[in-house]
Amino acid sequence: MLGGVRLPVPKRGREEGEKPFWISFSDLMSALMVLFLVAMSVALLTVTEGITDIERQERERNDAIAKLMAEVGKLSLQKEFEGVRVIGNTIDFGTRGRFEREGQNTLSAQQRDLLRQFTPELLSKLRESDAGKLWFKRAVVEGYASQTGKYLFNLNLSLERSERVICELLRAPVAGEPVMSDEDRKLVATKFFVGGASFNSLRATAEDSRRIEFKLEFKTRQERSEELKNSAPFFDEAALALALDPNERCPIFSR
Repeated sequence: MLGGVRLPVPKRGREEGEKPFWISFSDLMSALMVLFLVAMSVALLTVTEGITDIERQERERNDAIAKLMAEVGKLSLQKEFEGVRVIGNTIDFGTRGRFEREGQNTLSAQQRDLLRQFTPELLSKLRESDAGKLWFKRAVVEGYASQTGKYLFNLNLSLERSERVICELLRAPVAGEPVMSDEDRKLVATKFFVGGASFNSLRATAEDSRRIEFKLEFKTRQERSEELKNSAPFFDEAALALALDPNERCPIFSR
């Protein structure tokens, strides 16, 4: 009341009291869309970082192996290893690893000396390098035969040629020839395997096809990861005792 005059009291409109306090449906959908985009961005970033990390690890592995094989390749610069080549992960002995006669699995005195000199140098590279310590898996001694003769005969011959090399590296040394240490022979016994390829990898001539090669194999990242989880002794002592028994004669020596 003002000056005897009653002023009307304003009434609250119906629309003011009935305004909805819930967020509108369109606003809700917009918020959900933003949350979805944020979640997808985080997920994509995580996946991308994972792929990038895998690619980095694979690149580091490949670089380490390539560096190791380059160091092995430098051995051919030494006069006593002239003619030995590294092709990828394969060690090719060239004409010096060639079997001169068809059906022959024996090694000449020069070839025996070459193997017993070269192999310790190779094993030294494998021990000293990061690639050797982390990634080296095994060396396969591949024997090859020419296409002359029957397939099964040549397959057996290629196996015998590989076996001959392994036996040569494991046998006890003879006076006057290159000596392989017990540590080297242990590595040969546990990391070198026989492989025969018959005439599946022919060279230009039959003479060049009759040969032996070392193929180095390396662990995958998955194999390395499983190895770390299930750590096992590097050498199987029981197997080594049999492999390095000085009284045991390689069966192929009598054939």
